[in-house]
Amino acid sequence: MKVSRVSGALGGSVSQLDVSAALADGSINVIRELLNEHEVLFLRDQSLSPTEQRDLARLFGPLQTHPAYGIVDNIPEVMLLESTPQNPSKIEVWHSDMTFRQHPPSVTVLRGITIPEVGGDTLFASMTSAYDSLSEGMKRYLEPLIAVHDFSHGFKESLAEPGGRERLKTALAENPPVRHRVIQTHPETGKKVIFVNALFTAHIEGLSPLESSEVLRFLYQHCVLPEHTCRFSWEENSLVLWDNRSTQHKPVNDFLPARRALHRAVSEGDQPY
Repeated sequence: MKVSRVSGALGGSVSQLDVSAALADGSINVIRELLNEHEVLFLRDQSLSPTEQRDLARLFGPLQTHPAYGIVDNIPEVMLLESTPQNPSKIEVWHSDMTFRQHPPSVTVLRGITIPEVGGDTLFASMTSAYDSLSEGMKRYLEPLIAVHDFSHGFKESLAEPGGRERLKTALAENPPVRHRVIQTHPETGKKVIFVNALFTAHIEGLSPLESSEVLRFLYQHCVLPEHTCRFSWEENSLVLWDNRSTQHKPVNDFLPARRALHRAVSEGDQPY
């Protein structure tokens, strides 16, 4: 196995590793150490079955389902993320997955199934790097703050569609707003990370609406400065694992009218952190 760094902030490109074989013989456990080091891992030519993808994600904890996505091969833990001209992706902002839950995912495992010839890259940003580059004064200011994360904030476009609120009625009921500290400590590396995102963070408690929006606006811009990021171009059977506790990501929806389909599995994290 060979691992090469993708950027200064995050990302490891892993080659000469057959994930299916490593799952079978138990040697796949090394992937956890690599993920703690690089925060996001990129692998090519990995022909995993949905069951194997589920088992890979399970290495990092119990698996989660998602209230708004379809599933693959009747496996609830493997979700289908599909974007077509008739049903294009509505998620176009930087985010961490499912922070509207009390226990957001720890690790996301995503595999490319149908990839457009041009476009459809994914951007990643290190919230560890973003925290480290804050001034000491800003770190002290942010340390005690608590933010509210809300499913309805992240899915407001879907909720606004005709019948959308009825379609997502159960998801709304099962996912009330939750509170997470703005600054978290990663449970495995012990490093500090910024834990707000433009998709699901509604506001910061205890601040006026103006102050909350301005603090969040600064953090959203700061977190995705180029020096904190890397970019991945998908191919069929590409496999990407990222640490949802210390990264954000953003899909680039520049491939329509082509179709893109991905399979996703996520492992549940602790209550942050």
